[in-house]
Amino acid sequence: MTTRFRYSRWDGSQKIGDLDADDLLDAMSEELMADGDPWQSLRRLFQRGVRGQLPSLRDLTERVRQRRQRELDRYDLGSALDDIRQKLDTIVKTEREGIERRLADAHERAQRGEIPESTHQQFQEMATQRRQSLDQLPADPPGRIMQLQSYEFMDPEAWRLFQELLQSLRQQMLKPFMQGMQQALQGMGPEDLKRLREMLRDLNRMLQDRTEGKEPNFQNFKAKWGDSFPGVENLDQLLDQIARQMAQMQSLLESMSPQQRQELQEMMRSLLGQDERLERELAQLAANLEEMLPMDQLRRGYDFRGEDPVTLREAMRLMEELQRLDELERQLRGVKSPDDIEKLDRQAFEKLLGPEAARELEDLQGVTKQLEEAGYLERDGDELKLTAKAIRRIGDKALRDIFAHLKRDRFGAHAIHRRGAGGDQADETKAYEFGDPFLLDLKETVMNAVERAGAGTPVGLAPDDFEVFRTELRTQSATVVMLDLSRSMLNNGYFLPAKKVAMALSALIRGQFPRDSFHVIGFSMYAHEVKASQVPRLSWSDCDYGTNMHAGFLLSRRLLARRPGGNKQILMITDGEPTAHLMRNGQADFNYPPTRETIQETLREVQRCTREGITINTFMLERSPWLTAFVEEMARINRGRAFFSTPDRLGEYMLVDFVRSRRMRVS
Repeated sequence: MTTRFRYSRWDGSQKIGDLDADDLLDAMSEELMADGDPWQSLRRLFQRGVRGQLPSLRDLTERVRQRRQRELDRYDLGSALDDIRQKLDTIVKTEREGIERRLADAHERAQRGEIPESTHQQFQEMATQRRQSLDQLPADPPGRIMQLQSYEFMDPEAWRLFQELLQSLRQQMLKPFMQGMQQALQGMGPEDLKRLREMLRDLNRMLQDRTEGKEPNFQNFKAKWGDSFPGVENLDQLLDQIARQMAQMQSLLESMSPQQRQELQEMMRSLLGQDERLERELAQLAANLEEMLPMDQLRRGYDFRGEDPVTLREAMRLMEELQRLDELERQLRGVKSPDDIEKLDRQAFEKLLGPEAARELEDLQGVTKQLEEAGYLERDGDELKLTAKAIRRIGDKALRDIFAHLKRDRFGAHAIHRRGAGGDQADETKAYEFGDPFLLDLKETVMNAVERAGAGTPVGLAPDDFEVFRTELRTQSATVVMLDLSRSMLNNGYFLPAKKVAMALSALIRGQFPRDSFHVIGFSMYAHEVKASQVPRLSWSDCDYGTNMHAGFLLSRRLLARRPGGNKQILMITDGEPTAHLMRNGQADFNYPPTRETIQETLREVQRCTREGITINTFMLERSPWLTAFVEEMARINRGRAFFSTPDRLGEYMLVDFVRSRRMRVS
């Protein structure tokens, strides 16, 4: 049976597999080593995602934009007024046909003698008046609506259609203020307009009190007008509800052409019966909301370019949907921390963008929890911190990255040419000597006895017959990494590679040489010890002026003096010559260009390290004739080595040198 595989071009939608906590931490390791801030690293992870495995906030934002653009490319917003115009034409046509039917019916009844001729004539006069009124209706929808509100319909069906149109328009235009007053919206007589004015006046009074620093009496307002705003429990909820729905109408107006906007505004006035006092209260409410709420974020004009027709109700629904999409985009752009992403509404994403987007959001929202449950992150109040387990994992990742380069570049394994008296077993054997580990090679031992005594049983063993495996001796080593924290390291982009190497060395020693000692010293104007667990948290704020190698060597020598054994070394990573030294009072003396005194004090400390058996290997990230001469002089005094490296190859040189120099081979 042949197995077939089908391949397709990567389009970003393919999902390779779920990430576990280890994968997530590895994906964040570079950022964590850059500044040690879990909040910032998580934020960048959310922004970029992990291709094919973890969606990003950018992906979700693009989904929002595409969804919005589909609506804009589909609909013709101006058709909302065309729909009203068509409905008015239908109403007028129905009324005309109804007039003719009523008139014909009256004529037939008069001929049969069922009604007197005078009544028939009255019907004719009434029909003539109605026809004239209909003939004199304005062509624009606002004017027609205004005049038809005072027109006495003869046809019941035409009257019903007109009332349905008025109800629908009033529901859309007055919905922010009269959601619970459906009966009032249907009739909207003088008393209803009066109540609406009174409600708006009470609302404006509350807003004025808040503007003046007074406490608005919302409970009295709720007791009086609560039916109009179901579900609202406080003034802020009320303002948010009204503002959003008013913004929908304003967005609709902003999205129309000037002529369409004027028609719709005049239509709103006609629906309110041209009540100037009501218009003033509405204008005052709009002004208050402008002052108290970010209305500019809620309303905006949209550029519709489609051809599908919409009704006014559908247009208002579109405005609501587009504003919600805008709000989702603002929320996505406003994510600054894991707490912000937790506040995103999964149901809103599912409703507007579909179940796949909701699942992607859920994946992002679970990242922080996943890292916490794995023991990589912990909370200290409002602060998120890396655990010791996370720091070890980051160091292991740095080590894997560096040795991956070593493998590609064929540095090879760390060959050993001599054998020791203890430690790891080798493949070669030797005659047993007193004091050797008794790692018996039974086969060679028996063969030695057979060669000595000849064939036969039993085989007798003599002391000279014993063959044992050779061993590789790994001695204990004490290492100090001197990490240059001067501003030039940061400005030249060397800071992160240097930190990465320090983390990798820590992981190497912890994993393969657990009995070794390891220290990190940061030096700039002064020198101080940095715990291995603190290296990821080193940031630009820890960098300072000056390159005080003198202070770094002095502190390193004191730390190494506490360690027994002869394998002691300093690995210094720097990008510049010494520009500071310690004076007798312990204060740093900074000079650039370096003074002769700074150079001399630094080299004297190199001589002290040399006398105490400390090897100094220097990794320089910059190269100049003067700098080269200084480093070579330091290497000459100490018999150490100098490497001129680039940031991307720094780890390779350092780790190869470390592993080679720490292995002592004895016969």
